Amino acid sequence: MVERCPWCEEDTLYREYHDREWGIPVLNDQKQFEFLILESAQAGLSWLTILKKRENYREAYHNFDPALIANFREKEVGQLIENPGLIRNQRKIRASINNARRFIEIQEEFGSFCNYLWGFIDHKPIVNSWKKLEEVPSQTPLSEEISNDMRKRGFQFVGPTIIYAHLQATGLVNDHLTGCFRHQEIIDQYQKVFPLGK
Repeated sequence: MVERCPWCEEDTLYREYHDREWGIPVLNDQKQFEFLILESAQAGLSWLTILKKRENYREAYHNFDPALIANFREKEVGQLIENPGLIRNQRKIRASINNARRFIEIQEEFGSFCNYLWGFIDHKPIVNSWKKLEEVPSQTPLSEEISNDMRKRGFQFVGPTIIYAHLQATGLVNDHLTGCFRHQEIIDQYQKVFPLGK
């Protein structure tokens, strides 16, 4: 039997996400933006709840194109709030539009959002060696540093816990448990993407 991180075992969709996506290094800005939108929508909710609504978000947010989202006005805000396929929280929806604008500002300053985010760890993924789920932190000094910087830049719903979840999801941190079959696979993935990395 394949050993996985125990948090994903409750649902088939969760297992597929864990096996195929969680922790793979993301070097594509649009994918980074997708995770930012979904992670901020998740605040106070379970990630599984968001995964089940992901396709609805993909459609409503134009495949997570920050340039399109940045131009949303009150009409689009109203449509998103009325969309039963989304988390209909006005603050989160308005934050997503604001964050699209801040995202573009970072792209303009750093050349890409990936340059900005991966720059915090010198483009070298962090490989942790947790054996038990209880050992995995919900936030770290790194996520606090990034969160503080993003909030100074005007981002919303980017607290250190949300940011750490983002780092885990997008492969800046490998938090698969050491007994999980994906732990070593992600390390092997790093070797392909970052030949000089860990």
